[in-house]
Amino acid sequence: MAILVLISLVHPPSDAVANQVTTTGLRHRCIVNYEYWSLPPYEPPPPWIPPAERIRNRMYNNDLRFFLPRTVVLKRLKASDALGFNIRGGREHNFGFYVSKVIPDTGAANAGVQEGDQILRVNNIDFGSLDHSEAVRVLKYNTTIEMVVRYFPYGYQRTYDGLDAQTLPQMQYR
Repeated sequence: MAILVLISLVHPPSDAVANQVTTTGLRHRCIVNYEYWSLPPYEPPPPWIPPAERIRNRMYNNDLRFFLPRTVVLKRLKASDALGFNIRGGREHNFGFYVSKVIPDTGAANAGVQEGDQILRVNNIDFGSLDHSEAVRVLKYNTTIEMVVRYFPYGYQRTYDGLDAQTLPQMQYR
């Protein structure tokens, strides 16, 4: 009598089909199912900073209010005037929208927009379900822009990891 057992391993064995003999002498045939997982990339700790200076350093600051959503209002004279920042992300990339660059000495920089801000809403339009082109259209064709943003650099960094719609469902972390 043969019993078929499926085994899921993290690392590959030397042979895909293994025969095992139990203490009762019955021979079992095992079929090995390969699943490969990868760990998230290593993030080195921030550089050492003297404790007295840590309160002013963003990497050491424990104030969670820094990460709460905030409202930023930008006003332009004409819709053709520059916004003062670039965005990346969108529904087609499976990511939210993030500010990828802020041009110094612009209205956006003076209003407090910073690289790594996630754009949650613009003029009461939810940015969680828009394509990139739709988001650009909303931002460019309004002279008054009321944005709800939050500083979220960890999600922003993921937009540079090269993940797309094809690789996300295949990744498994356990």
